[in-house]
Order: sequence, then structure tokens, then C-alpha cells
Amino acid sequence: MRTYSAKPNELEKKWYVVDLQDVVLGRAATQIATILRGKHKPSFTPHVDCGDFVVVINAGKVHVTGKKLSDKIYFNHSQFPGGMKKTPLEERLEKNPERIIVDAVKRMLPKNRLGRALLKKLKVYATGEHPHQAQKPEALKLPY
Repeated sequence: MRTYSAKPNELEKKWYVVDLQDVVLGRAATQIATILRGKHKPSFTPHVDCGDFVVVINAGKVHVTGKKLSDKIYFNHSQFPGGMKKTPLEERLEKNPERIIVDAVKRMLPKNRLGRALLKKLKVYATGEHPHQAQKPEALKLPY
């Protein structure tokens, strides 16, 4: 028996559409990260981009549990003294809901050039419309 290692030119990429209306943020992000990474395929190889493309729609209608809307805070720093900015989840969801999904998925991917390449295959839209009809994406129903 020999260990199979996938080659990048042998892999076929599929497109999936995920609707996040009334879906819990963290549970959806884990499923999206798994698909982007390719761990759902039997030909998964850790050092190769085996994953598929994911189009996320209705990012503005994502659901969070508990008091996270008011209690969860995102921190940014400008690298200048006193440059700390704190933004609650509720404000960020109103202003830029796509960024919440991207940040949640990004933190679940590897922190190297492979992770950055995987993140480019994630397309997030706040509404139910997306311009990727030509790729004929499959609708993906999340288990949660």
C-alpha cells in the first residue's frame, strides 16, 4: 500500500452556495472552512489546495446565540499609540456583514500562504443575489 498524495492539477473544483438565513455563525463557519480546505473529500492532502469554492448569501441575516450581539467585541489597532478601536458585533453586522463571515472563516484556516489562497475561494454577499450563476453552483444545506 502506498500513501496517495493529491496533485493540484488532478483535482476538480466544485462550487457551492450556502444560505445563512437564520443559521448560527460559528457552526456555519466551521462547515464553510471544511469545504474550503477540502477535508470533505477522500483525496484530502494537507499541503495541497483540495477544497471547493463557496458562495455565501444572506450574510446579513446570520444568527448568533446568547448575548453575543451586544457582548462580542472586535478589536482593531492602527499600530499608533492610542490606536485601539473596539466595535461590537451588532454595529459590525449593520455596517459590513460580509466581513463577519470572512473573519470567522479566516480564523479557522491555516495561518500561512495556503490559508490565504483558500480564503480567496470564499465569496460572501449580504443579500440573496450573487453573480456566480455561470459556475452552476450546487445548493449546500448545512447540517445545523
